[in-house]
Amino acid sequence: MSTIAIVGAGSGLGIATARRFGREGFSVALISRTQGNVDALAVELAAEDVIARGYAANARDPQSLRAALDSAAADLGPIEVLQYSPVPAKEFMKPVLETTAEDLVGPVEQSLYGPVAAVQHVLPGMRDLGRGTVLLINGGSAVTPSGGVAGTSVAFAGESAYGQMLHDALASEQIHIAQLIIPRGIGGGEPDHEPDALAERIFSLHSERGEYRTFVGGPAE
Repeated sequence: MSTIAIVGAGSGLGIATARRFGREGFSVALISRTQGNVDALAVELAAEDVIARGYAANARDPQSLRAALDSAAADLGPIEVLQYSPVPAKEFMKPVLETTAEDLVGPVEQSLYGPVAAVQHVLPGMRDLGRGTVLLINGGSAVTPSGGVAGTSVAFAGESAYGQMLHDALASEQIHIAQLIIPRGIGGGEPDHEPDALAERIFSLHSERGEYRTFVGGPAE
């Protein structure tokens, strides 16, 4: 059985994606900072016949992230799909003129060091499987910088560039890298921005294996 590891799993998009992949027979590794939170999600999924376990790790701490991924693979099976979608902290979103060099440390750790550490750690296992998918979930500032959220704009841009390079480098190995851009965030009354709709879109990125970047609502946004 293959596993999807969801870094930044929560009660919205994280559990919706877990359900969607669970229906396809994937086991689910739920990774977040708080063990109690991911344990509760795992119990909820188990009641729906989805095999899931929770693992505590801080996306800004590569060592803890690697340890969680190792535990997940040992407990649940090889990681075929990695979703990287931790929610940015509020302090990452200062206006550009108020953002210092020190203010960029957190966003860069989370949105650049974190995905690099996670991808490099699961890549050997994907190569052994002969297939794999990495899913990067970002807000609109990844492609359209906003001076009101400077730290996130800078860090998401780095994550976006890293993902594009990975997409190009790994295409011949049947390892697909996909980025989903969600303008205006999750929910908000827009049907295609609701967690279940987004989870369906995310599964299609894995199964259809098209271009690197996809926009919710279309590229015009």
